[in-house]
Amino acid sequence: MNDTTSSCVPGRLALEDGTILRGRAFGAVNAVASTGEVVFNTAMAGYQEALTDPSYSGQILVMTATMIGNYGVAAEDVESERVHVAGFVVRELSPIVSNYRSIMSLDAWLAQAGVIGIEGVDTRALVRHLREKGAMRGIIAAGDALSDAELVERATHAPSMTGCDLASGVTVSERSTFTEPLSDWWTLAPTDDATHPPADAKRFRVLALDCGGKRNIYRHLTSRGCEVTVAPLTTSAEEIRAFDPDGIFVSNGPGDPAAIDATIATLRAVLPDFPTFGICLGHQLIALALGGTTYKLKFGHRGANQPVRNTMTGAVEITSQNHGFCVDGASLVGSGCVPSHVHLNDDTLAGFAHSTWPVFAVQYHPEASPGPHDSSYLFDCFVEMMRTGCPVNATSMSDIQRRATSSPTK
Repeated sequence: MNDTTSSCVPGRLALEDGTILRGRAFGAVNAVASTGEVVFNTAMAGYQEALTDPSYSGQILVMTATMIGNYGVAAEDVESERVHVAGFVVRELSPIVSNYRSIMSLDAWLAQAGVIGIEGVDTRALVRHLREKGAMRGIIAAGDALSDAELVERATHAPSMTGCDLASGVTVSERSTFTEPLSDWWTLAPTDDATHPPADAKRFRVLALDCGGKRNIYRHLTSRGCEVTVAPLTTSAEEIRAFDPDGIFVSNGPGDPAAIDATIATLRAVLPDFPTFGICLGHQLIALALGGTTYKLKFGHRGANQPVRNTMTGAVEITSQNHGFCVDGASLVGSGCVPSHVHLNDDTLAGFAHSTWPVFAVQYHPEASPGPHDSSYLFDCFVEMMRTGCPVNATSMSDIQRRATSSPTK
């Protein structure tokens, strides 16, 4: 157990509509200011995974939980190689870190990463404001070098998320092999066949188009016996065909999916020929490649407690989500796709499957990290698609989901 001292440096969060919130800066208090779209996450824990999720690139993250930082930072809990948020807003930064795995405090970690945080903000009022007015551009600042008016002016000139290709800034620079398996604590929950495939089972070669993928996604694939090759999102259709994978995975990532024209064109060319699974931004890119459209949500879905109904099986899943854009379900009519999952809070499309091609995608995060494990069976669906070459349907998904939920824990 160790103490972490809160900064005495004043901090401010200014929104483009003129709203100013004051508190105490922490993290990179020597940085002047940082802009981004201000969004909120309703998870009670998992701040480290969220901060290192590339899907948060270009955004100032607000946590609704009242105290953050009490278990510090653990080396095993990062989802990428660095912190990706533009800023971090909390009600209270815990003055105590208590976790045997912790290597440093959240304050020290953000300082090392060059990211400004602010505590002492009425996050309940802020989240209500964002729910009513919608996610908006903002700026987080430490110190008093800039006036309130200057902060608001900078916020109004920050880049809009609409039309912004942020994924190109977080994709991998070159192709590499991912071999890290799931952590021991994860193997207590999934099925035996999923985490310990038979020694003689076929090892499927998966090419992952990386738009800013989380490590736990790739761990799930590796632990299911897949040989995972992570490739830049700029990988062409010709390069994919030359690699000749058993399946294609399209990852999560930040920004407006409609701005990534080249990847959409690539997917349009290869979807008829390869079993394909997409998550989050990957879900949106596959939909666009199939002729669908996307739109920006008012304030997005971000948290580890989002309810989704599987329309193929009737099961309700509590899911982890992080997205500000969504696929228009009506735009997929005539594309050969059928809805597979629906978000129960607002009836938005949360997943779809092609009826004749082995292609499916979900808007949320079945790998969790953080979050519930309700939807990890979807990785088994992908493996089954690669094994059979057949699309997922109500029967196959029901069988896989039943095996996943009835398997004894280790």
